[in-house]
Amino acid sequence: MSFDTLLAQINQIIWGAPLLILLSGVGIYLTIKLKLLQLIHLPKAFIYLFKPEKGQNQTGDISAFAALSTALAATIGTGNIVGVATAIQAGGPGAIFWMWLIAFFGMATKYAECLLAIKFRGKDKDGYIAGGPMYYIELGMGTRWKWLAKLFAFFGVLVALVGVGTFPQVNGITVALNDSFSLPIWLTGAVITLLAAAIILGGVKRISKIASFIVPFMAIGYVFVSIVILALNAEQIPSVIKFIIHSAFNPQSAMGGVFGFTVMQAIQAGVSRGIFSNEAGLGSAPIAAAAAQTKEPVRQGLISMTGTFLDTLIVCTMTGLVIVLTGVWQGSNEGAALTNLAFTQGLHHSSGAVIVSIGLVFFAFTTILGWCYYGERCFVYLMGGKTKKIKLYRITFIIFIALAPFVELNTIWTLADIMNGLMAFPNLVALIALRHIVIDETKHYFARFISN
Repeated sequence: MSFDTLLAQINQIIWGAPLLILLSGVGIYLTIKLKLLQLIHLPKAFIYLFKPEKGQNQTGDISAFAALSTALAATIGTGNIVGVATAIQAGGPGAIFWMWLIAFFGMATKYAECLLAIKFRGKDKDGYIAGGPMYYIELGMGTRWKWLAKLFAFFGVLVALVGVGTFPQVNGITVALNDSFSLPIWLTGAVITLLAAAIILGGVKRISKIASFIVPFMAIGYVFVSIVILALNAEQIPSVIKFIIHSAFNPQSAMGGVFGFTVMQAIQAGVSRGIFSNEAGLGSAPIAAAAAQTKEPVRQGLISMTGTFLDTLIVCTMTGLVIVLTGVWQGSNEGAALTNLAFTQGLHHSSGAVIVSIGLVFFAFTTILGWCYYGERCFVYLMGGKTKKIKLYRITFIIFIALAPFVELNTIWTLADIMNGLMAFPNLVALIALRHIVIDETKHYFARFISN
């Protein structure tokens, strides 16, 4: 049995029915108990994003906007360009529908986990804000659950080193630039490693500063080009959406049985790639949210849930619609090359591939930075709050960046899926255990909001 085959079997077990039920179940439960909060209060969440919080008692290392930008830096990456392409290849166009569905419920999940991150945060031994699932597991569930917190932190470090944080991002950049500009993979890998090292060694404030500058511009630019393509083919959009929904429930009839997709394949591909992209339920975004300068857990939860909306329901949707609309998903191209081809055909010009490649470079690079910070916080927790060994973690992270261009594409994505699933389990257990705190905090906040 080959290594890739073994990984594929492990991945099937991890992303089987239990995790899919847990992910969707937590999201559905929170959506019901919070009374469609992600839909009703989404406008308020965007207002909070740009409206400073009143009062002088906010604690935190970075602004709420910078915290969201850091989280978006980690989420808007290759998942939005390469991940959507691989989801369609693995489960057919119907995977996009399941990506939408898990994102909608995932907004409630993201809200809950980021609320808890503010509710149960503290400071490490160097005075920096410390928060995230490992802290709300230990402080919210009790010290007897500290083993679960450590398990989350351990998997968090692994996801950063060999999952979302390095391999898929670096591989996506190197392949895209090689495909569009014929740049040698080793050269691109070396440049990425040096640039990342220069920023990573500067810590969270430098990471959040870079993310706050790059993330809004790269997302707006990519979405704008996607809208141009969709506008040029506006008459096809209704039929494309209908095809996606039909494929989600009846992939065989939708595609003539040629590709052999099943509903389960569509669900697995859509959910796993959706979680890879928006990270709702994974427990990563709360680590960034915990550093936000705020005294209101609900307020930061609302701001943080906009990340899932922007990442999946906007950016991933753009990629998916362009790929299905152009029909390139039925060919032999895969990954970044598939999305490049879709944008080239959509714009009827070779500049389409260039735009995707440039977007991918920025998307993936900021994801590397964001995940370095996530892994670092998990590492510090495992070290008992001691930060003396942070440089060891950062150097190790940089080494994995340097190795990433030379790992096979299939191995990269399977490893990323496995690590994501392992990281999600402890966090989802914590969300179930602390659900009443989320619900009570929400009720009290909006009672105060209405009374004032």
